[in-house]
Amino acid sequence: MNEKRYWFLFSLILLLLSALPASAQQMVKLGALQDLTGATSDVGKDEALGVKEAVQYYNDQGGINGKKIRLFQYDYGYRVPEAVTTYKRFRDYDKVVMVLGWGTGDTEALSPTINADKMPYVSSSFSGHLCDPKKTPYNFVYGTDYSTAARGAITYWFEEVWKKDPKWKAEREKGTKPRFVCFYMWASPYGSAPIKAIKDQAKILGFEVGPDQDVSLTALDTKSQVLAAKNFGPHLVWHGNTTMSVATALKDAMALGLGADHIINIWGFDENLVKLAGPAAEGAIGLPACAFLGEEFPAKGSRVIPYAKKVSPNVSPETRLIRTVQGWCKVTLAVEAMKIADKAGKLNGPGIREAFENNRISLKEFGGQVMNYTPTDHRATSVVRVARIKDGKPMGVGEIDMKAKFPGEWPSWLGW
Repeated sequence: MNEKRYWFLFSLILLLLSALPASAQQMVKLGALQDLTGATSDVGKDEALGVKEAVQYYNDQGGINGKKIRLFQYDYGYRVPEAVTTYKRFRDYDKVVMVLGWGTGDTEALSPTINADKMPYVSSSFSGHLCDPKKTPYNFVYGTDYSTAARGAITYWFEEVWKKDPKWKAEREKGTKPRFVCFYMWASPYGSAPIKAIKDQAKILGFEVGPDQDVSLTALDTKSQVLAAKNFGPHLVWHGNTTMSVATALKDAMALGLGADHIINIWGFDENLVKLAGPAAEGAIGLPACAFLGEEFPAKGSRVIPYAKKVSPNVSPETRLIRTVQGWCKVTLAVEAMKIADKAGKLNGPGIREAFENNRISLKEFGGQVMNYTPTDHRATSVVRVARIKDGKPMGVGEIDMKAKFPGEWPSWLGW
């Protein structure tokens, strides 16, 4: 009797499943590599929240053409070996169709495996080294790559600050060349990724380039680096680390009278910079990939804030950063590409790559750019969004299109 009841129930379950639409029985598996405990967790935690919240939103909207997204989200502590191990888990055990990656070191280390596996990989590393599809055909970034952004930042400063700010009038009138130095962690692939490009741009613009200063991603004291830079007398400093150590450098620069202006890579410039650096951050130039959470943008009230409250009610909205919005950008890009691939009946690595390379995907609703990859160029956009700290708040101040401004040089900059 028990055996008959078992087979009856089993048959009933099969019957019910067969009555469901095919899409209801399917799901799309998505991997997400996050840094919640490592050297870049000061910016990684908030991005991870944005990723989780965005996935929930898109599932509430029907997922990938009716297929629910199952998110596998793991912390790897910003350790390359652990990233490799986690990627293998995504591929072999979780069976994901795409990975949302994180750091430059691990993404670049994984790229040969990603190529061999034909695994679409959208990372939070915007390294220009990942943008040449001849070398990394399955890597994609969701904003302006580090090298293009760095070139844009120094160009913006040269044209809008050096040439116009009264602060530098006496130097200009003397015919002084602007002097430039870089602060970043030399051993960090993230920090060093755009250095060749920004120094090349400095030379194009006629700068004198001084000695680099090695600053740890977790630095709490940068006085020796500031004093070494002061001997060179820079007018401008590039900061290539994340927010915590950049804030340390800004405070030490102010305390020791360095007197230079500051431009900061994407992961070192956010709402926390002002909280950590105080007045030392005023006037600093940054390179956001999208809108700050304090700015107005179309998706803010309809998606980002409501889902922050819904999915992460224990995290105060007042503590949230631009990194949340970046998480939404990354997930949105992935979701749109998967929808296109799925409609074409190609929800696999080559199909998703084709979707990226043959469709323009807009992130404008998040204050981002239109992603315009091609089969020969995976630089997402040539537009550099520039922000500054004004009256203690980060806000967008302009954009510069590096392809339009340097059309002759633009093709040769691919892969820098």
